[in-house]
Amino acid sequence: MSGWRDRLRSAWAWGRAVETRVDDGIAAAGRWLVDHRPRTRAHWIVATLGLLVVAGGVVDYLTLPPPIPSYRDVRAGWKSSEAWLYDRHGVLIDSSRVDYARRRLAWVTLDKVADTTRTTLVAAEDHRFYSHWGVDWLASLGALRDRIEGRKSRGASTLSMQLAGFLSPDLARPGARGWLDKIRQMRAGWEVENDWNKDEILEAYLNLAGFRGEAQGIGAAALGLFGKTPDALSRDDALMLAALLPDPQAGAGSVARRACLLSHEKDCSRFEGEAYSMLGPARSLALDPGLAPHLANKLLTKPGLRVTTTLDADIQRTAIAALKRQLEGLGGSRARDGAVVVLDNATGDVLAYVGGIGGNSTAPSVDGAGSYRQAGSTLKPFLYAEAIEKGYLTPASILDDSPVQLDTASGLYVPQNYDKGFKGPVSARSALAGSLNVPAVRTLLLIGVDSFRDRLWDTGYQGLVEDGDYYGFSLALGSAEVTLLEQANAYRSLANAGRWAPVRMTASDPVPASKPITTPQAAWIVADMMADPNARAVTFGLDSSLRLPFWAAVKTGTSKAMRDNWCVGFSDRYTVAVWVGNMEGDPMRAVSGTSGAAPVWRDVMLALHADRPSKAPPMPNGVEARAIRFADNIEQPRREYFLAGTGMNVVTAAPDTSRRPRITNPVSGSVYAIDPDIPIDRQRLAVAVSGDAVTHRLVLDKKDLGDASTAPLILPGPGRHRLALLDLSGKVVDQVMFTMR
Repeated sequence: MSGWRDRLRSAWAWGRAVETRVDDGIAAAGRWLVDHRPRTRAHWIVATLGLLVVAGGVVDYLTLPPPIPSYRDVRAGWKSSEAWLYDRHGVLIDSSRVDYARRRLAWVTLDKVADTTRTTLVAAEDHRFYSHWGVDWLASLGALRDRIEGRKSRGASTLSMQLAGFLSPDLARPGARGWLDKIRQMRAGWEVENDWNKDEILEAYLNLAGFRGEAQGIGAAALGLFGKTPDALSRDDALMLAALLPDPQAGAGSVARRACLLSHEKDCSRFEGEAYSMLGPARSLALDPGLAPHLANKLLTKPGLRVTTTLDADIQRTAIAALKRQLEGLGGSRARDGAVVVLDNATGDVLAYVGGIGGNSTAPSVDGAGSYRQAGSTLKPFLYAEAIEKGYLTPASILDDSPVQLDTASGLYVPQNYDKGFKGPVSARSALAGSLNVPAVRTLLLIGVDSFRDRLWDTGYQGLVEDGDYYGFSLALGSAEVTLLEQANAYRSLANAGRWAPVRMTASDPVPASKPITTPQAAWIVADMMADPNARAVTFGLDSSLRLPFWAAVKTGTSKAMRDNWCVGFSDRYTVAVWVGNMEGDPMRAVSGTSGAAPVWRDVMLALHADRPSKAPPMPNGVEARAIRFADNIEQPRREYFLAGTGMNVVTAAPDTSRRPRITNPVSGSVYAIDPDIPIDRQRLAVAVSGDAVTHRLVLDKKDLGDASTAPLILPGPGRHRLALLDLSGKVVDQVMFTMR
């Protein structure tokens, strides 16, 4: 559309230049006539006729209207200021304004405008529209008479002439009220009538007319002023719109008086109230459900764009309702924000994308589903899957959930569990299902930080751009930042036998090929561990929000300082990921792993499987089942699953005699400070040694402390100290360095 407008402007500029030259020519001709005055009557007649011909040619040229585009060109060049988002079934789920220069909606065809609106607007603006050919001569003569008599004249511009002005703004520029301008506008009206039919003229007029402020066209006016579609406008609505056309910025009183005149009614008392209501605060756009504003901002980038997504409007509404209900229950003082993503396991289609719901949020425009936040314990399933895949662990392997201090380049790392307590020896199944931190760190020591970081990158966590040393051992506890969409798709890979593929967000996205990340056996075993309500009972209880009446694997997570709460899990058909927290990063209050995001996850899962409960996936080849029991009753007997060839029937913790003697306290690199307010004899350090150290001795700075099994208390003076563990031959088998201040 802008192309033919540019051509019109160029043509008009050229015409003005020629007009100047013509004026100069006429002046020169006049001077020539003065110098060569006719001598006879015949000469006078010829000269007069010549002047009339020249003047007529000049007037014809000066009133030549600009080229008028065809109806087809105008329709093809129409660009809405909006863009629209549709679900997989073609249902409108959201829209977004992209062009802020003016407010335009989709082109409205004449059959989508109420009959009363068409007739009312035609009667108000050009009541002889269907009988003239672009110029209403009776109205023009009446306007001329009024001007001669000094009365306020009624406008004589027809709809065809006004449409020509919309198509070529120069025709209706400010100040274009001279008689040459009027002739030019009339000729433009004729041109429109020659190439367009009446329905096309009226339809284009209704779409191009400015009604109020930035609202252009009957669609934007109806929706913005009345909250209706053009086909639902009443007669009073039409009268209000007609009253706005002569002066779109008029006040409510003026609009009401003009509407009364147009109605030809005696009782016009209702119009003033209707005018104030129409011109009050903008009406809500009833046609815009506003179901996915954050996704709309992401996908709707061009005016007039129509994007069909993979979303399902019903599932989107379900996710919104569940999240809204939970956040309202928590209250703004505990948690203000949340997000939900639902994926189809088989296709990777995003069925729901809720970036937030507003409410008490202080940052409602921020996309919670696409923002990077600390992952917390949600990365642990991939850690255990890698350990099982490599044969380092089985679900029945015993891990030590006891205090541990790790010497790192940045200082001591002392992981703790969520409840600050320790369970002692636990199986890997219980450690994962119960989200125990210390066993996870011990598992990471087996795998290596770099290897685990690479596994997470391959599983779609694209925010992990640093190497393993950057994250350190805290990577096992989710110190890395991830998005909710990444979380959902990573867990989907476990549901799909360890194969990962990108998600699909629009119908035009190709169906991507998947690639193996985790073996089907390890993925299945980890899914079984996450789906085990008995294994997580010690931490979460038997009747938490994580337990469903059908099979589902799920994991919660809470980041440092209670800033993020996650719940991510999958059934046989869907993966649901939920985040609850505060967008601005301040900690939540009184929100735990099962009281924050988990209730939303549960509600969405129950809704998704209302008609068909989820079923556990079949056990793949390469996995064997065994009935096992634990020595010393570490855990209850159960049926357990192993990679083929790694099964066992009895599980016991490794005895101290099987472990290498080592000093566990103090940890190398520790710095201790004497507190002057505490009695000095109560500030001694307890030396701890693990493993079979019965025959070993401790030496502190060359001073023999005696038998290592006695756990002596020490209080060295200020400075750097060396504590060594020696065997019977005097060989140093372990040593630590620490500092006293």
